[in-house]
Order: sequence, then C-alpha cells, then structure tokens
Amino acid sequence: MNIQSLLSKKIYKTLSMIVDKNLSSERHKIYIKRSKKSDFGDYQINGIINITKKIDISFYQLAKKIVDILNKENTFEKVEISNSGFINIFLNTEWLSAQLFNTLSSKRLDISLVKPQNIIVDYSSPNIAKEMHVGHMRSTIIGDAIVRLLEFLGHNVIRVNHIGDWGTQFGMLIAYLEEKQYSNQEICITNLESFYREAKKKYDQHSDFTKRAREYVVKLQHGDKYCRHIWKKLVDITMKQNQIIYNKLNVTLSYNDIMGESLYQDMLPDIISDLKKKGLAIQDQNAIIVLLEEFKNKNNQPMGVVIQKKDGAYLYTTTDIACAKYRCDKLKADRILYYIDSRQHQHLMQAWTIARKAGYIPDSVSLEHHMFGMVLGKDGKPLKTRSGETIKLNSLLDEAVKRAHNVISNKITSITDRSEIEHLARVIGIGSVKYADLSKCRTTDYVFDWDQMLKFEGNTAPYIQYAYTRIMSIFNKTGYSYKNFLNHIEEIKEEIKLESNIERQLAICLLQYEETITNVADLGMPHILCTYLYRLSVLFSSFYEECSIIEAKSKSLFYSRLQIALLTARILEHGLNLLGIQVVDRM
Repeated sequence: MNIQSLLSKKIYKTLSMIVDKNLSSERHKIYIKRSKKSDFGDYQINGIINITKKIDISFYQLAKKIVDILNKENTFEKVEISNSGFINIFLNTEWLSAQLFNTLSSKRLDISLVKPQNIIVDYSSPNIAKEMHVGHMRSTIIGDAIVRLLEFLGHNVIRVNHIGDWGTQFGMLIAYLEEKQYSNQEICITNLESFYREAKKKYDQHSDFTKRAREYVVKLQHGDKYCRHIWKKLVDITMKQNQIIYNKLNVTLSYNDIMGESLYQDMLPDIISDLKKKGLAIQDQNAIIVLLEEFKNKNNQPMGVVIQKKDGAYLYTTTDIACAKYRCDKLKADRILYYIDSRQHQHLMQAWTIARKAGYIPDSVSLEHHMFGMVLGKDGKPLKTRSGETIKLNSLLDEAVKRAHNVISNKITSITDRSEIEHLARVIGIGSVKYADLSKCRTTDYVFDWDQMLKFEGNTAPYIQYAYTRIMSIFNKTGYSYKNFLNHIEEIKEEIKLESNIERQLAICLLQYEETITNVADLGMPHILCTYLYRLSVLFSSFYEECSIIEAKSKSLFYSRLQIALLTARILEHGLNLLGIQVVDRM
C-alpha cells in the first residue's frame, strides 16, 4: 500500500476529468505530501495554483471541482480547501482499517513488486594487503542496506566489490616478499600490512628496489605465472579477512561479488585506441589525454584528463571508463550506484563524461554517485585511536559487542543464560554501530559516540529493537504464539477498530511503510527508513500506554489491538532487516 501513489493517481484522474483528457504529470506537476499537523488532514495536495495559471481558471474554481469529486469517494473522510493554497485530505477511518488488514494478511506487507531493472551497486571497495578500517564502514553498510531494499522491491541487483587489486603496490609487495623469502610461507593480514609499509619505504628510498618493483608490475600485467600466483595469494589473504568482517556486520557481500581493477585490464588498450580514433583522446607530451570542456583548470581552460602516462601506464580514470563500459555492455545495467567517498566525485564525473562522449554509456543508463561524509571523533576530526592511527573495523566491532555486553549486564537482569547474553550483545552492539551510521544523512559527517548509540532511548537501534521485544512480550502474556497468530490471522474475523486518535495515527504510519522504502530506493538515503522506524516505535509506545491490549474492554477490541501490535512488529522487524540489523524476542 503506497498511499502517496494511490492519492496521486486519484488526483490526476480527477484533474483529467476537469481540465484535459490528455493530462500528464509532466505537463501539470502536483505534489502529495504528508501533513505536518493533523488539523490540516493526513495528506495535502500542492501545485494546484500553478496549474490554474496554465489553464486560465481561478484556484478556488478548480479546487472546488476537485474537492466535490473526491468527497464522493469512500477513501476520504473529507477533502477541503485550505486558505494557504493547499487541498487537505482526511482519510476515511473504515478505509484505513481495511488497508491495515490487507497489509497484515499479505506476506509482502501489501508492497507491490516494481518493474525490475538491472541495478549495479558498487560498495565497500577495501584495499588489498590492508585491514579494513573505520573509513570503509559507511560505504559497506549504506551500500548493503540499499542492495537489500532494492532486491525486496523486485529489482535484479548486482553487488560489486570494486577492489584495488592491480598496480604498483603489487610490484612492491612481490619484490619485498621475494627479497625476504616470504613467498611460499603462510602470511596473515597483520603481517601483510606491515610488509606493505616496509615495501613502500624501500620503494621510496632505494632505486634498485624501485626498478625491480616496476618490473614485477609489468610481468604481472603480462601474465607471468609466478607474479600471478603471488598476486592471487595476496588478494585471497585480504578478502578472507574481509569476509569475516562482512559476516560480523551482517553484510551480504561474498567472494563472488569481487570485481577488481584487474577485471578490466585487457580492455584498456582498446579503450585508448577507440578514444583516439573518435577524436576524443590526443597525445600531449607523450602522454594520452582527453580535453573536457565541462571541467576547467586553474587558467579557466578545458581540463586535460590523463588516461595513459608517458611510460604507457594506465590510470584510475582509464580503469573506471572501462568499468562503466563493462557494466553497460556485459552486465546490461539500467542503473549504476556508486557508494564512494565524496572526495572522488570529480574523478567519477570526468570518467563518466568521457565514457558518455565515447558512446559507452547510453543516455537511458543512470549513473549515480551516492557520496557520503566522514566518521568523526568527538573532537570533530576523523575518528582515530589515541595514538593517531586509523581504527581497524574489526577492533571497532569487537568493542561494540563488549560495550553492549556491559550495558546488558547492568540493565537487563532478567536474562542469566550466558549464551543468550552473548547473542544479545552481538545483536545490540553491531546493530547500534550500524544504525548510528545509517540514521544520519549519508551526505553529512557525523560524530561517533558510544554512549549515544547504545542508549535504549531516542533514535537508536536498542530503542527500536526494544519496541519489537515489547510486542513479543505482549503475545507471551496473551497466550498466543506470535507466529501462530499471524498464520491464522484470516480466521480471526475481527475487524481492526481505530477508536482513538493514537490508534488512527499509528494506523496511518503503518500504511506509510511502502512509500517510505520507495523514497529510500529512489534517493539511496537509508536515514529516511531509520526516521520512519523511530517514528513508528514512538507511536507504538504511546499506543501501548493509552490503549490496553491485555485488559481491553471487549473481545473485539482485544483482537483489534493485537492485530495492530502484530503489524507493528512485522514492519519493525522487516525494516530493520532491510538495514541489515537483527531483532531479538526479549531484552
């Protein structure tokens, strides 16, 4: 049930009857939005004034005709004209009750499947030969939430973990490992990271090592068996450790989703040749560049983007052009979402501009950089350890579980089973870290605060998880099994009554779930879903306090309120699951 979409269709149909049989949303734009105050209805129609300017009719005349037609429908309690140029819509209470039951009875919560697109989501992208750190967290968990949500709506989603598995760093590491005779030994990720630091130091300070490292890069790129063997070993060591972190985070990425830079290497010579043939690429001081009028240098001249160096080496821009082409040609993408740091924006825009000019990306394919801000410490600077080092993501997650365990031990004394406490600590700890990030608008920086994210009050994971467990507790007290009640919901045959204002508010919020996740899918903004789940939890808390379920005055009222509680639990669980956050039956 998407109320906004339903209302939009009704309004356009009504306008077509009044104004123009060929009316379209492109010609006459109207807006359906939720009312901020109940005095102004449940929804408001805006944009009518703009239409009146195009068809030579007064606002009141047109609005009166719209209101007269809509008031004949049983969807609405009443529709009225406001003094500020809006049309206020009050939804019919009986209609709301019927939609609640339809939603509760549906396995998909009455959410329609969309016309599927092939959507590629590029996220996480850790560094090879290094441990994942806190800087990888936002891309990983925001990208994964969007993947889950798009798949639920019915899209064919291709996860892409675009790792940097090619280039100079591998020449350095191969040379270093051979020099230290580590090539055939077991290596862990911690050792590998220290090896990388030592290799980089030698590369910067010793010309003979530099020369040897560059030679290994060439050998690697030309398929040398020894170099390829070491290269694959380094990638496998890194990604094996990363998979442990993905599993801890409840992230759906797997080894099969890796599409590193190496995948596109064979395409690069043809890309260069084709861009030159099309007159887009030119030679400049022995390098190959593309001049872009869309970007200006400091002298306000077209910016020259290098796609091949003097020594014949390719750049990230070249790889990203090939990457975009591959995703359109081979993967048949309709939409490509990149969850990459905002500092990469100009780089991506330049690569995409070149790819579009070359005809590699059709106009029908949407390229979207869903950039995000940084994770900051309380000092307002990028989050680091006390010694100034970047925090390892694995350490941060372990700390989250440890802190959650302490909170649970002090706050929840009714649970004594050790294994249950440990499970609860993992669910709350990891969920709190993820939710604290996902609940912030992804385009902004946010301050990482342990105390705030683990609170059982406010817009936090524990607060929403607790709202779910409270409903499970209600079912335990009624003697009904939550799952059994759900499986036999159609046999209850008791209508849902919305007698109080809070019941009505909660009902409308429950029915706004589909329009919420549709909005998230369009914008790639998980915080919209977090805001919704928090609002739903707050409304349910008020409903719980004002409307007794166990001591309801009648059997019909008992069943009505139990159905409302059941639907609330289903949506809370489903919404958190889309965010990659688990629930528990008791806290």
